Amino acid sequence: MQRVKKQQKGNEIRSLLYFVMVNETQLKIIESMVKDMFAEEPEYFLVDVRIKPTNNVKVFLDGDKGISIEKCVQCNRALYKKIEENHLFPADDFSLEVSSPGLDQPLKLFRQYKKNIGRPIEVVLLDGTKKEGKLMELTEDGIVLEETKGKNLLGRPAGKKREVVNHAILFNNIKTTTIQIVF
Repeated sequence: MQRVKKQQKGNEIRSLLYFVMVNETQLKIIESMVKDMFAEEPEYFLVDVRIKPTNNVKVFLDGDKGISIEKCVQCNRALYKKIEENHLFPADDFSLEVSSPGLDQPLKLFRQYKKNIGRPIEVVLLDGTKKEGKLMELTEDGIVLEETKGKNLLGRPAGKKREVVNHAILFNNIKTTTIQIVF
């Protein structure tokens, strides 16, 4: 009985490794296809590609000035055709979603940080510390976050003077950065 369980476990591990290897190859090919599609439109860029075990392909695109729904639809149609032509999935059994990452998704690329200078962000550091403030500056290796202290939720002074503190944060100390929506 133990021999059968060990064999099953071994088969599961081999299947998982096979999926990861095939998935990685498919990811690289799709990334290359998208980059080729944008060769003549450098204002747009690929943020991420994800493939679920159900062959659901999710492609996240952005642009230096944002990306429209129409552009995502255009890319979806062109990319779907390329994936089919290249037979990346057995029996062309896949689904494709192309969209922008959305405000709830963390920033991943330098270009995303650049286009969001001046916006409020939340930075979670590797040690779990959270910093909130305005993205003021971008350097090769990090960001400058402007944090305002001494205000209550209504924006009135909370008994002490308002204080503005700038934090220089290196990218290699950042776990996630998300845009904060202010109403």
